[in-house]
Amino acid sequence: MNHITDIRTIAIPVTDQDRALDFYVGKLGFEKHMDAPLPQLGGRWIVVAPPGTSTTLALTPASDATPAGTDTGIRLVTPDAAAAHTALTTAGVTTDDLLAWPGIPPMFTFRDPDNNQLYLIEE
Repeated sequence: MNHITDIRTIAIPVTDQDRALDFYVGKLGFEKHMDAPLPQLGGRWIVVAPPGTSTTLALTPASDATPAGTDTGIRLVTPDAAAAHTALTTAGVTTDDLLAWPGIPPMFTFRDPDNNQLYLIEE
């Protein structure tokens, strides 16, 4: 029997939750699903996601155990990597060069305001 049926939320540690929320909603176009007090961690439980998706990101307070500024390993998807690269760069998002290798979908890395690295890959 398979007891695990889905991936719901992936946490990204951030040092300033309001700044992170502005970045993910304002620059990346994510929707805010939840913003609730999280007093035991000294912050809030903020959940965001691209419109229409079921997997979400939690923008959690960074700590010694979970510092900000990491390679998240998170791969996000876009229908057009070149257009997304141009749009994000124009919006002031820190991006690396667009990579296109034979047989591999075009992709690039970018970073949020806490220097957490994410990847954007063409479908």
